[in-house]
Amino acid sequence: MRTIIGIATAAIAASVVAAECKDGICPLPAGGEATYTVLSPVPESAVEPIKSATRLKSLDGKTIALVGGSFMANVTHPELKRLILAEYPKAKIYLLSEIGSAGPYPRPGVVRREKDEFQRKLKEFKIDAVISGNGGCGLCTPKETGSCIAAEVLGIPSVMIAAPGFVKQAKSAAASAGLSELRVAEYPGAFASHTREELLANTRKVLWPQVKEGLTGRAGRPRPADTARPEAAPYQNDGRVSGTLAEIQRIFLDSGWTDGLPVVPPTEQAVAEFLRFTDLPPDQSLGAIPPAQRDVTVRHVAVNGVMAGCPPEFMPFLLAFVEAMKDGDFRRTLASTHAWTPYCWLNGPVARQLGFDCGQGEISEPKNAVLGRFINLALLNLGGYRVKENRMGSFGYLMPWCLVEDEAAALKIGWKPYHMQRGYSVDDSTLTAASSINWGNNLVPASSDGERIKDMMAWDAVEKSQMAVASGMPCTYRTFFVTEGVARDLAKTYQTKDALCRALEDAARIPLGARAFANYWGNPGSAFDPERYPLSRHEDRIADKEGSATTQTPPWLAWTGASKMETVPAMAPGKSAFVVTGDPSRNKSLCVPGGGFSTIKIALPKAWDALMAERGYKPLSDFRLATDLTPDTPPPAFRDPSRRRPPSHSGARGDFDRGNFGRGTYPRRRRFR
Repeated sequence: MRTIIGIATAAIAASVVAAECKDGICPLPAGGEATYTVLSPVPESAVEPIKSATRLKSLDGKTIALVGGSFMANVTHPELKRLILAEYPKAKIYLLSEIGSAGPYPRPGVVRREKDEFQRKLKEFKIDAVISGNGGCGLCTPKETGSCIAAEVLGIPSVMIAAPGFVKQAKSAAASAGLSELRVAEYPGAFASHTREELLANTRKVLWPQVKEGLTGRAGRPRPADTARPEAAPYQNDGRVSGTLAEIQRIFLDSGWTDGLPVVPPTEQAVAEFLRFTDLPPDQSLGAIPPAQRDVTVRHVAVNGVMAGCPPEFMPFLLAFVEAMKDGDFRRTLASTHAWTPYCWLNGPVARQLGFDCGQGEISEPKNAVLGRFINLALLNLGGYRVKENRMGSFGYLMPWCLVEDEAAALKIGWKPYHMQRGYSVDDSTLTAASSINWGNNLVPASSDGERIKDMMAWDAVEKSQMAVASGMPCTYRTFFVTEGVARDLAKTYQTKDALCRALEDAARIPLGARAFANYWGNPGSAFDPERYPLSRHEDRIADKEGSATTQTPPWLAWTGASKMETVPAMAPGKSAFVVTGDPSRNKSLCVPGGGFSTIKIALPKAWDALMAERGYKPLSDFRLATDLTPDTPPPAFRDPSRRRPPSHSGARGDFDRGNFGRGTYPRRRRFR
């Protein structure tokens, strides 16, 4: 059910008659400011509440699961085990390697075998309490919190361990799953910045008292107050408030419903105009949107579109982006401290009909910009992403943006536009949602030789990996934006985008030593102990895990004098996109590393042509392009996680982030130098 903020309406602006206007400037009538009736942009939660488990009277003789492997857990967890057994010698402890963990708690309707298996083991081992951690980044915190939620669902008390900046995120992740009260033990600082001695001392003096109190409710350090931000409800008893435009802006800001910039008041009349541009019923649910698991309706999408300043005819694109928000390939990185910023690009005739820009300065053009603003508001209000709560970019975020492929330029050189590569017809219209970990700093190829341009693009890809100096996960997703002239020169050597992609995958390689050095000293998760786990051992691990090979020295390293060197790949099949776009008068290529892609076909209402004619647009048929090229594959079905059973991914993601290389033995390799 939608919430209406009632405000007495006074359409005073309508009283201004044309005769009172001079040179297009109309005076405001006397009698005060206009007031509005607006709709709330925030849906209700789609999750059922989870009752917090009863705390234990004592840990004596209890069986405890001490799980999680993030952010120096290889130091804190063994010390916690020692402390528990020292005070409660009859207790029994199971570690991550013995019992596993739940991973991120699934949204409604999603079956996650990892969570189910963890709960099965909690029952099998008769676990009395769960301790999980360590939460020190935007992705690992909800992952480790998932084990606590899974335990509380079974009536097992739990405590989550998190650094100060991630306590609120842990509580938010729990609240999004329906658990309103999560006990969190707060570590005093950044885990990976502390020495082993500091970690041990803080575990003894700071964490252990909180963990004990969180599981038993016994005396100890007072449990921190719940810092998860509650939903603001600025309503009077009758559910209505009154206010001017300025007051509406203040209400929305104080309620956490805007990104800090002014919004267009979402009046019922304005929202109704958006609803004309879809055949879906206003109250039709679009599903629970992560991470807050809100039950988003078509009307909620329209409300946020009005607020962003979009025209009503953008509604099909707004609905497509919301559909993409359910795709984990696109969404998975958005909470990270590394600040992936979501964006989109458009393909097909509808974008041309609506006048989206694909040339110089395109993301700053008004139509492109307001669609980017909608993405920002959709994240906030429909998905429930809040900066400092569950959107954890260390330095903040750029405003999302929108680009458009210049399909005429692509077709002219024999390249298929991106949506045709994904199996759609040239006459189909699509929105592709993606995310970026950086922007700008583009490449300027000073050659018309396609192979040399490819070499420069490969070097650019190596330099623009996940995290600075390629220290993060290997072979990240990338989008390459190339201007028309550069695409033309590339096409002389590489007749298709796929051919260019294969050539780049072969060329974009990182010297093994450089990759190991970056991931060792710039690891995005835990720090390594050189005495226990030296760099040479990490290099062997990287070589084995990332498939090192003796290859020709990359062209940009020819100055070393080595004809061959051991390298690892920087690119992998299926993780790159190529889009012809941007200033056709400039020779530019832009490599944008980021998260995965989700392409959604635009669904137009049956009355689209009539609606567009009513608003002064040319017919859609005027914007279709002719080509003999055919789509590559059948259109992929959207993978709504609520309708599939995903494979278990225990340990498959984040091995390098967790820094779990200090355990076990790895074979030494004899390698070419």
